[in-house]
Amino acid sequence: MDYTATDDPWQEGVRVSKRGDATSARRGEGGAPSLTGMRIGAHVDQSDPVAEGQARDADLVQFFLGDPQSWKKAAIPESLLGDRPADGPDRYVHAPYIVNVASTNNKIRIPSRKILLDHATAAASVGAKGLIVHGGHVTAGDGPEVGIENWVKTFERMTAPLPILIENTAGGENAMARRLDVLARLWDAIGGFPDVGFCLDTCHAHAGGEQLLDVVDRVLAITGRIDLVHCNDSRDAFGSGADRHANLGDGKIDPELLVAVVAAAGAPVVCETPGGPDGQRQDIAWLRERLPG
Repeated sequence: MDYTATDDPWQEGVRVSKRGDATSARRGEGGAPSLTGMRIGAHVDQSDPVAEGQARDADLVQFFLGDPQSWKKAAIPESLLGDRPADGPDRYVHAPYIVNVASTNNKIRIPSRKILLDHATAAASVGAKGLIVHGGHVTAGDGPEVGIENWVKTFERMTAPLPILIENTAGGENAMARRLDVLARLWDAIGGFPDVGFCLDTCHAHAGGEQLLDVVDRVLAITGRIDLVHCNDSRDAFGSGADRHANLGDGKIDPELLVAVVAAAGAPVVCETPGGPDGQRQDIAWLRERLPG
């Protein structure tokens, strides 16, 4: 699908994207996930993502394009200027953590919309397959319907240059993508836009109080798709709300559940785990060894 940016995507009252049918995750015959050629990688330093991926024996890399806690525009690393994306690992970009298009605060919501498009445009320019962004939250006293409407306005006023993958989050009672019941309401409103996808984070689901045993089926019943999996163990207990990742098999999540989620989703995988190149290389190998055929 082709995506084109508009000159003024935030113009009030102008709809620049149209809803379309959501596509499903890559599934094999009979609805079973196809694991043939599953691509597994890691979140790496943005200075030279390709080299960082090679150091981890990764099929794909995820990285930021700037400070994840800053409102500054995206910055393309010199290592990616003029390179050939097809020659290296697949690429995904994570939007800054501060993006919160659901917010009722104009000083947060409006800059969030702008920086989301800026990072999406930059991500597309380096050959990324998607831009991952957290679902955001509303303030206490505001119902989720307000945040949902703000998400709708975001996609009505933006034609993304690549898929925007909304990620489930670990904490916050007013979060838009922590609990699956709220995610279902959000997806009913935005899931039909052609530039919307979903990223499932195992640590976030565990910490957010969602059982991993059947989480893939429950997510697919809502979204019809899982475009990317963040396979992370958790340093904290189920339902803690704490977003603290651990290496695979070293945290509080049953290792068999981590493998089962990845196998059931049948989507590309990013390990956002600690330990630098050595720790992540071991996590990638750990996962490859345990996935069926």
